[in-house]
Amino acid sequence: MGLWRADGERLTRIIPTSVGLEAQLEGYIESDPSMLGETLLIIGRQVATAFGGFIDLLAIDESATVHVIELKRDRTPRDVTAQALDYGSWVSTLGRADIDTIFAAYRPGVALEEAFEERFGGILPEEVNATQVFTIVAASVDAATERIVRFLNEDFGIPINVVFFRHFRDGAQSYLARTWLVEQETAALAAGTRKTKSREPWNGQDWYASFGEAPGGRQWSDGLTYGFVSGGGDLWFSRTLKNLLPGARVFVCIPKVGYVGVGTVLAEATRFHAARVLHEGISRPLHELPLAGDYGRAEDEDNAAEWVVPIEWTHAVPRERGFWRPGMFANQNTAAKLRNQFTIDQVSAAFGLID
Repeated sequence: MGLWRADGERLTRIIPTSVGLEAQLEGYIESDPSMLGETLLIIGRQVATAFGGFIDLLAIDESATVHVIELKRDRTPRDVTAQALDYGSWVSTLGRADIDTIFAAYRPGVALEEAFEERFGGILPEEVNATQVFTIVAASVDAATERIVRFLNEDFGIPINVVFFRHFRDGAQSYLARTWLVEQETAALAAGTRKTKSREPWNGQDWYASFGEAPGGRQWSDGLTYGFVSGGGDLWFSRTLKNLLPGARVFVCIPKVGYVGVGTVLAEATRFHAARVLHEGISRPLHELPLAGDYGRAEDEDNAAEWVVPIEWTHAVPRERGFWRPGMFANQNTAAKLRNQFTIDQVSAAFGLID
Protein backbone atom coordinates (compact mmCIF):
# COMPACT_ATOMS: atom_id res chain seq x y z
CA MET A 1 0.00 0.00 0.00
CA GLY A 2 1.49 3.31 -1.04
CA LEU A 3 0.48 6.89 -0.32
CA TRP A 4 1.85 10.03 -1.98
CA ARG A 5 1.27 13.73 -1.39
CA ALA A 6 0.76 15.65 -4.62
CA ASP A 7 2.27 19.15 -4.62
CA GLY A 8 1.57 20.48 -8.07
CA GLU A 9 3.53 18.23 -10.41
CA ARG A 10 5.69 16.89 -7.62
CA LEU A 11 4.90 13.69 -5.68
CA THR A 12 6.23 13.00 -2.20
CA ARG A 13 5.83 9.51 -0.81
CA ILE A 14 4.45 9.28 2.74
CA ILE A 15 6.16 6.53 4.69
CA PRO A 16 3.88 4.36 6.85
CA THR A 17 4.61 3.82 10.52
CA SER A 18 3.21 1.28 12.94
CA VAL A 19 4.40 3.06 16.06
CA GLY A 20 1.57 2.92 18.60
CA LEU A 21 -0.97 1.93 15.96
CA GLU A 22 -2.14 -1.41 17.32
CA ALA A 23 -2.45 0.00 20.82
CA GLN A 24 -4.87 2.64 19.49
CA LEU A 25 -6.88 0.56 17.02
CA GLU A 26 -9.20 -0.96 19.62
CA GLY A 27 -10.32 2.51 20.71
CA TYR A 28 -10.65 3.69 17.10
CA ILE A 29 -12.84 0.72 16.19
CA GLU A 30 -14.96 1.06 19.32
CA SER A 31 -15.66 4.71 18.53
CA ASP A 32 -16.38 4.06 14.84
CA PRO A 33 -16.82 0.37 13.98
CA SER A 34 -17.78 1.32 10.40
CA MET A 35 -14.04 1.50 9.73
CA LEU A 36 -14.31 -2.29 9.44
CA GLY A 37 -16.41 -1.86 6.31
CA GLU A 38 -20.00 -2.16 7.55
CA THR A 39 -22.32 -0.73 10.15
CA LEU A 40 -21.83 -2.53 13.46
CA LEU A 41 -23.05 -2.11 17.02
CA ILE A 42 -20.37 -2.79 19.63
CA ILE A 43 -21.87 -4.91 22.41
CA GLY A 44 -18.77 -5.64 24.50
CA ARG A 45 -15.10 -4.78 25.00
CA GLN A 46 -12.58 -7.06 26.70
CA VAL A 47 -15.30 -9.65 27.19
CA ALA A 48 -14.28 -12.40 29.62
CA THR A 49 -14.77 -15.90 28.25
CA ALA A 50 -15.58 -18.99 30.26
CA PHE A 51 -11.99 -20.24 30.00
CA GLY A 52 -10.11 -17.14 31.10
CA GLY A 53 -9.42 -15.30 27.84
CA PHE A 54 -10.70 -11.86 26.89
CA ILE A 55 -12.25 -10.99 23.52
CA ASP A 56 -11.09 -7.56 22.37
CA LEU A 57 -14.41 -6.47 20.85
CA LEU A 58 -17.81 -8.07 20.24
CA ALA A 59 -20.30 -6.51 17.85
CA ILE A 60 -23.50 -7.34 15.98
CA ASP A 61 -24.58 -6.32 12.49
CA GLU A 62 -28.09 -5.57 11.21
CA SER A 63 -28.86 -9.28 10.82
CA ALA A 64 -27.85 -9.85 14.50
CA THR A 65 -24.80 -11.88 13.45
CA VAL A 66 -22.12 -11.59 16.14
CA HIS A 67 -18.69 -10.33 15.07
CA VAL A 68 -15.65 -11.44 17.05
CA ILE A 69 -12.96 -8.78 16.56
CA GLU A 70 -9.43 -9.62 17.68
CA LEU A 71 -6.40 -7.31 17.44
CA LYS A 72 -3.05 -8.92 16.68
CA ARG A 73 -1.12 -6.64 19.06
CA ASP A 74 2.20 -8.28 19.88
CA ARG A 75 0.89 -11.84 19.57
CA THR A 76 2.27 -14.09 16.88
CA PRO A 77 0.03 -14.14 13.81
CA ARG A 78 -0.71 -17.85 14.12
CA ASP A 79 -1.63 -17.43 17.78
CA VAL A 80 -4.15 -14.68 17.10
CA THR A 81 -5.78 -16.72 14.32
CA ALA A 82 -6.17 -19.73 16.59
CA GLN A 83 -7.40 -17.52 19.41
CA ALA A 84 -10.05 -15.84 17.23
CA LEU A 85 -11.43 -19.27 16.30
CA ASP A 86 -11.22 -20.44 19.91
CA TYR A 87 -13.15 -17.40 21.09
CA GLY A 88 -15.62 -17.90 18.25
CA SER A 89 -16.30 -21.46 19.40
CA TRP A 90 -17.24 -20.08 22.81
CA VAL A 91 -19.34 -17.24 21.37
CA SER A 92 -21.28 -19.77 19.28
CA THR A 93 -22.55 -21.36 22.50
CA LEU A 94 -24.05 -18.13 23.83
CA GLY A 95 -27.82 -17.84 23.98
CA ARG A 96 -29.86 -14.67 23.76
CA ALA A 97 -29.78 -14.15 27.54
CA ASP A 98 -25.95 -14.34 27.48
CA ILE A 99 -25.75 -11.67 24.77
CA ASP A 100 -28.08 -9.43 26.80
CA THR A 101 -25.88 -9.89 29.87
CA ILE A 102 -22.72 -8.97 27.95
CA PHE A 103 -24.35 -5.84 26.54
CA ALA A 104 -25.78 -4.85 29.94
CA ALA A 105 -22.26 -4.92 31.38
CA TYR A 106 -20.96 -2.82 28.48
CA ARG A 107 -23.77 -0.23 28.42
CA PRO A 108 -25.63 -0.32 31.75
CA GLY A 109 -29.17 1.02 31.65
CA VAL A 110 -29.58 0.66 27.88
CA ALA A 111 -31.58 -2.20 26.39
CA LEU A 112 -30.05 -4.02 23.45
CA GLU A 113 -33.27 -3.48 21.49
CA GLU A 114 -33.05 0.29 21.96
CA ALA A 115 -29.39 0.45 20.96
CA PHE A 116 -30.07 -1.72 17.90
CA GLU A 117 -32.87 0.52 16.64
CA GLU A 118 -30.77 3.62 17.27
CA ARG A 119 -27.90 2.18 15.23
CA PHE A 120 -29.74 0.36 12.44
CA GLY A 121 -33.14 2.05 12.37
CA GLY A 122 -34.97 -1.27 12.68
CA ILE A 123 -36.17 -3.87 15.14
CA LEU A 124 -33.73 -6.40 16.57
CA PRO A 125 -34.28 -9.77 14.83
CA GLU A 126 -35.77 -12.58 16.88
CA GLU A 127 -32.62 -14.66 16.36
CA VAL A 128 -29.47 -13.14 17.79
CA ASN A 129 -26.07 -14.85 17.42
CA ALA A 130 -27.35 -17.47 15.00
CA THR A 131 -24.05 -17.05 13.13
CA GLN A 132 -20.62 -15.54 13.82
CA VAL A 133 -17.98 -13.64 11.83
CA PHE A 134 -14.29 -13.46 12.82
CA THR A 135 -12.13 -10.44 12.06
CA ILE A 136 -8.42 -10.15 12.84
CA VAL A 137 -7.12 -6.58 12.91
CA ALA A 138 -3.42 -6.13 12.17
CA ALA A 139 -0.79 -3.92 10.59
CA SER A 140 0.66 -7.00 8.90
CA VAL A 141 0.64 -10.81 9.07
CA ASP A 142 3.06 -13.44 7.87
CA ALA A 143 2.61 -15.64 4.81
CA ALA A 144 1.61 -18.66 6.90
CA THR A 145 -1.27 -16.76 8.48
CA GLU A 146 -2.44 -15.58 5.07
CA ARG A 147 -2.52 -19.18 3.86
CA ILE A 148 -4.45 -20.35 6.94
CA VAL A 149 -7.07 -17.57 6.71
CA ARG A 150 -7.54 -18.02 2.96
CA PHE A 151 -7.80 -21.79 3.38
CA LEU A 152 -10.50 -21.48 6.05
CA ASN A 153 -12.40 -18.72 4.23
CA GLU A 154 -12.17 -19.70 0.59
CA ASP A 155 -12.13 -23.51 0.87
CA PHE A 156 -14.41 -24.09 3.86
CA GLY A 157 -16.60 -20.97 3.91
CA ILE A 158 -15.62 -20.00 7.45
CA PRO A 159 -16.22 -16.23 7.69
CA ILE A 160 -12.76 -15.26 8.94
CA ASN A 161 -10.75 -12.41 7.48
CA VAL A 162 -7.86 -10.09 8.23
CA VAL A 163 -8.22 -6.33 7.94
CA PHE A 164 -4.96 -4.39 7.63
CA PHE A 165 -4.54 -0.83 8.81
CA ARG A 166 -1.53 1.25 7.88
CA HIS A 167 -0.71 4.48 9.70
CA PHE A 168 0.64 7.38 7.65
CA ARG A 169 1.93 10.62 9.15
CA ASP A 170 2.36 13.73 7.04
CA GLY A 171 3.60 16.55 9.22
CA ALA A 172 0.89 17.27 11.77
CA GLN A 173 -1.66 15.14 9.88
CA SER A 174 -2.25 11.43 10.46
CA TYR A 175 -4.09 9.01 8.17
CA LEU A 176 -5.26 5.42 8.38
CA ALA A 177 -5.62 3.25 5.30
CA ARG A 178 -7.50 -0.06 5.23
CA THR A 179 -7.27 -3.20 3.09
CA TRP A 180 -8.63 -6.74 3.43
CA LEU A 181 -6.82 -10.02 2.99
CA VAL A 182 -9.86 -11.65 1.34
CA GLU A 183 -12.16 -9.55 -0.85
CA GLN A 184 -15.30 -8.71 1.13
CA GLU A 185 -17.62 -10.11 -1.57
CA THR A 186 -15.87 -13.46 -1.22
CA ALA A 187 -15.74 -13.24 2.57
CA ALA A 188 -19.51 -12.78 2.94
CA LEU A 189 -20.30 -16.49 3.00
CA ALA A 190 -22.92 -18.42 4.95
CA ALA A 191 -21.74 -18.82 8.50
CA GLY A 192 -23.22 -22.09 9.69
CA THR A 193 -26.52 -23.50 10.83
CA ARG A 194 -29.07 -21.49 12.77
CA LYS A 195 -29.54 -22.57 16.36
CA THR A 196 -32.79 -22.27 18.25
CA LYS A 197 -30.94 -21.14 21.38
CA SER A 198 -30.12 -17.90 19.56
CA ARG A 199 -33.77 -16.87 19.98
CA GLU A 200 -35.29 -15.64 23.17
CA PRO A 201 -37.33 -18.50 24.62
CA TRP A 202 -41.09 -18.31 24.23
CA ASN A 203 -42.99 -18.53 27.51
CA GLY A 204 -45.81 -20.49 25.86
CA GLN A 205 -48.42 -17.86 26.72
CA ASP A 206 -47.76 -14.44 25.20
CA TRP A 207 -48.68 -13.45 21.66
CA TYR A 208 -48.37 -10.33 19.52
CA ALA A 209 -51.39 -9.19 17.51
CA SER A 210 -51.46 -6.43 14.94
CA PHE A 211 -54.68 -4.42 14.71
CA GLY A 212 -54.40 -2.91 11.25
CA GLU A 213 -56.80 -0.01 11.04
CA ALA A 214 -58.12 1.08 7.64
CA PRO A 215 -60.27 4.04 6.51
CA GLY A 216 -63.82 2.77 6.15
CA GLY A 217 -62.76 -0.60 7.51
CA ARG A 218 -61.33 -1.99 10.74
CA GLN A 219 -61.36 0.49 13.67
CA TRP A 220 -59.59 0.10 17.01
CA SER A 221 -62.42 1.89 18.81
CA ASP A 222 -64.56 -1.20 18.07
CA GLY A 223 -61.94 -3.61 19.33
CA LEU A 224 -61.46 -1.53 22.46
CA THR A 225 -65.19 -1.22 23.20
CA TYR A 226 -66.34 -4.72 22.36
CA GLY A 227 -63.22 -6.76 23.09
CA PHE A 228 -61.76 -8.33 19.96
CA VAL A 229 -58.97 -8.32 17.40
CA SER A 230 -59.54 -9.15 13.76
CA GLY A 231 -57.90 -9.57 10.40
CA GLY A 232 -58.84 -10.65 6.91
CA GLY A 233 -59.19 -9.81 3.26
CA ASP A 234 -56.56 -12.39 2.36
CA LEU A 235 -55.27 -15.69 3.76
CA TRP A 236 -52.00 -13.94 4.71
CA PHE A 237 -53.83 -11.74 7.23
CA SER A 238 -56.16 -14.35 8.73
CA ARG A 239 -54.08 -17.53 8.89
CA THR A 240 -51.85 -16.47 11.81
CA LEU A 241 -54.85 -15.08 13.70
CA LYS A 242 -56.18 -18.65 13.88
CA ASN A 243 -53.17 -19.60 16.05
CA LEU A 244 -54.63 -17.61 18.97
CA LEU A 245 -56.28 -20.12 21.28
CA PRO A 246 -58.39 -19.59 24.42
CA GLY A 247 -56.30 -18.69 27.46
CA ALA A 248 -53.46 -17.07 25.50
CA ARG A 249 -52.37 -13.58 26.52
CA VAL A 250 -52.26 -11.10 23.64
CA PHE A 251 -50.35 -7.81 23.34
CA VAL A 252 -52.12 -5.74 20.69
CA CYS A 253 -50.31 -3.14 18.59
CA ILE A 254 -51.62 -0.69 16.01
CA PRO A 255 -48.91 -0.37 13.32
CA LYS A 256 -47.11 3.00 13.47
CA VAL A 257 -49.10 3.92 16.61
CA GLY A 258 -48.04 1.58 19.41
CA TYR A 259 -49.37 -0.95 21.87
CA VAL A 260 -52.96 -0.32 22.89
CA GLY A 261 -54.13 -3.40 24.76
CA VAL A 262 -53.30 -6.59 26.64
CA GLY A 263 -55.91 -9.25 27.18
CA THR A 264 -56.86 -12.92 27.28
CA VAL A 265 -58.25 -14.86 24.32
CA LEU A 266 -61.79 -16.08 25.03
CA ALA A 267 -62.46 -18.23 21.95
CA GLU A 268 -60.94 -19.34 18.66
CA ALA A 269 -61.12 -17.19 15.53
CA THR A 270 -64.44 -17.22 13.65
CA ARG A 271 -65.70 -15.34 10.63
CA PHE A 272 -67.21 -11.95 11.39
CA HIS A 273 -70.89 -12.82 10.99
CA ALA A 274 -70.48 -15.83 13.31
CA ALA A 275 -68.35 -14.03 15.91
CA ARG A 276 -69.62 -13.38 19.40
CA VAL A 277 -68.01 -11.05 21.94
CA LEU A 278 -68.43 -10.49 25.65
CA HIS A 279 -70.00 -7.03 26.07
CA GLU A 280 -71.28 -5.76 29.43
CA GLY A 281 -71.06 -9.30 30.75
CA ILE A 282 -73.24 -10.76 27.99
CA SER A 283 -72.19 -12.79 24.95
CA ARG A 284 -73.44 -10.91 21.89
CA PRO A 285 -73.19 -11.35 18.09
CA LEU A 286 -70.58 -8.83 16.98
CA HIS A 287 -72.33 -7.87 13.74
CA GLU A 288 -75.43 -6.75 15.69
CA LEU A 289 -73.50 -4.18 17.72
CA PRO A 290 -73.15 -0.51 16.66
CA LEU A 291 -69.70 -0.61 15.05
CA ALA A 292 -67.67 2.34 13.79
CA GLY A 293 -65.89 0.19 11.20
CA ASP A 294 -66.99 -2.04 8.34
CA TYR A 295 -66.10 -5.74 8.63
CA GLY A 296 -68.54 -7.22 6.10
CA ARG A 297 -66.07 -8.80 3.73
CA ALA A 298 -66.93 -11.66 1.37
CA GLU A 299 -68.42 -14.09 3.88
CA ASP A 300 -68.77 -16.89 1.35
CA GLU A 301 -65.00 -17.34 1.09
CA ASP A 302 -62.81 -18.19 4.08
CA ASN A 303 -59.68 -16.53 2.72
CA ALA A 304 -61.38 -13.20 1.96
CA ALA A 305 -63.54 -13.05 5.08
CA GLU A 306 -62.82 -10.98 8.21
CA TRP A 307 -61.87 -13.28 11.10
CA VAL A 308 -62.47 -12.23 14.71
CA VAL A 309 -60.88 -13.35 17.99
CA PRO A 310 -62.77 -12.24 21.14
CA ILE A 311 -60.55 -10.80 23.87
CA GLU A 312 -61.17 -9.95 27.51
CA TRP A 313 -59.05 -6.87 28.08
CA THR A 314 -56.77 -6.74 31.10
CA HIS A 315 -55.82 -3.22 30.12
CA ALA A 316 -56.60 -1.31 26.92
CA VAL A 317 -56.37 2.33 25.88
CA PRO A 318 -57.59 4.54 22.99
CA ARG A 319 -55.27 4.76 19.97
CA GLU A 320 -54.10 8.28 20.92
CA ARG A 321 -52.61 6.76 24.08
CA GLY A 322 -50.80 3.97 22.25
CA PHE A 323 -47.45 3.12 23.83
CA TRP A 324 -44.22 2.71 21.91
CA ARG A 325 -40.51 2.75 22.67
CA PRO A 326 -37.66 2.24 20.20
CA GLY A 327 -36.63 -1.38 19.96
CA MET A 328 -40.03 -2.88 20.78
CA PHE A 329 -41.36 -5.81 18.75
CA ALA A 330 -43.51 -5.40 15.66
CA ASN A 331 -44.31 -7.90 12.94
CA GLN A 332 -46.00 -7.98 9.55
CA ASN A 333 -48.07 -11.01 10.56
CA THR A 334 -51.46 -10.43 12.18
CA ALA A 335 -50.40 -12.67 15.07
CA ALA A 336 -47.03 -14.04 16.18
CA LYS A 337 -45.46 -15.60 19.26
CA LEU A 338 -44.11 -12.78 21.43
CA ARG A 339 -40.61 -13.80 22.50
CA ASN A 340 -39.32 -10.26 22.98
CA GLN A 341 -39.05 -9.84 26.75
CA PHE A 342 -38.10 -6.18 26.36
CA THR A 343 -41.51 -5.50 24.78
CA ILE A 344 -43.38 -7.53 27.40
CA ASP A 345 -41.61 -5.67 30.19
CA GLN A 346 -42.09 -2.21 28.69
CA VAL A 347 -45.79 -2.65 27.91
CA SER A 348 -46.45 -4.31 31.27
CA ALA A 349 -44.80 -1.39 33.08
CA ALA A 350 -46.63 1.21 30.99
CA PHE A 351 -50.01 -0.47 31.56
CA GLY A 352 -49.40 -1.21 35.25
CA LEU A 353 -49.68 -4.97 34.82
CA ILE A 354 -48.52 -7.41 37.51
CA ASP A 355 -47.14 -10.75 36.43
